[in-house]
Amino acid sequence: MDRLIFDADHDLFRDNVRRFMEREVAPHAARWRAAGVVDREVYRKAGQNGFLLTWADEAYGGAGLDDFRYEQIIYEENIRHGEIGFYINLHSGLVAPYIAGLGDADQKARWLPGCVSGDTILAVAMTEPGAGSDLAGMKTRAEDRGDHWLLNGSKTYISNGQLADLVIVAARTDPDKRHALGLFVVERGMPGFERGQPLQKMGLAAQDTSELFFTDVRVPKANLLGVAGEGFRYLGRFLAGERLIAAIGSMATAQKAFDLTLAYVKDRRAFGRPIGAFQNARFRLAELRTELDLAQCFVDQCVLLYNQRKLTPETAAQAKLASSEAEGRMVDLGVQLHGGAGYMAEFEISRMFTDARVTRIFAGTSEIMKEIISRGLGLDDRKMN
Repeated sequence: MDRLIFDADHDLFRDNVRRFMEREVAPHAARWRAAGVVDREVYRKAGQNGFLLTWADEAYGGAGLDDFRYEQIIYEENIRHGEIGFYINLHSGLVAPYIAGLGDADQKARWLPGCVSGDTILAVAMTEPGAGSDLAGMKTRAEDRGDHWLLNGSKTYISNGQLADLVIVAARTDPDKRHALGLFVVERGMPGFERGQPLQKMGLAAQDTSELFFTDVRVPKANLLGVAGEGFRYLGRFLAGERLIAAIGSMATAQKAFDLTLAYVKDRRAFGRPIGAFQNARFRLAELRTELDLAQCFVDQCVLLYNQRKLTPETAAQAKLASSEAEGRMVDLGVQLHGGAGYMAEFEISRMFTDARVTRIFAGTSEIMKEIISRGLGLDDRKMN
């Protein structure tokens, strides 16, 4: 189905991004998956081509494009023609906006140019071993020591955990207040900041995921984003964008899985006829084609709402829920219709199946999305009982 939210400038930009992904990313993907991490150089090359933080002000080296469709195009083309483990979406869309939105003039001048150029790679550390979606339950703490903050605790499942030069760490600033959190920028090389070995995952093999440890890390006062104690509110402010980015990725994966599967069932034969000629394959693909087109229209509309600063947490949760669940059904069907080949790692659909499983978990599980949506309908059991 034609997508009507893009104009000629977007189409030209997409062509440029696609060529970059085909030339600078895809040829290295297998090696990165084997190594468990992408090369730092790919961030620098993306920066040189203007594909990092397209929204950043020209004063920091950005293009100043206040149109999230350009970021959407980059994320889609990376999945379609690059390597999903290259977490350009995390760097540009999830973490850098914290600096741009909460940082003061000095902080933005210190950090954003390196983020735009790709010399500085970003991560955000919220999740803890005993606290996943329950951010208020985190135990990492930051104590005000006058001229600095003293940071102690640990984080887990941190994407870009090995590569990151700057990590935005959420920590409790008042032990007596459940929602009193601060956001602290921890820099590579700070004494007491250590990284565990890369975690072995089901999928996303090229994406470096790690545990992070903070032992008496002296964080300068100048590395606090915003106001101490307001971190919980800040995190909520950026969650809609995070879930929209997750939805964009899910849709790109689902669309790619559909294309791979359609091509396979047209070519592969069983009992003397193409697999796609059997009613089960035809009907199931017809159902998924319809579902994906509907979900894509919804996600594209959410991008337009995001551009207008009108995307609500509830609508973003709907986009994330619908797209990740559709993605899961599509990659599962893709494996099924590939038959035994779908279980073989040499076939891309096999890797896509394992890569996709996490999308119903990260950025808030499907169950959490349903809670958010239902509360927006006034169905809050805490208030109704």
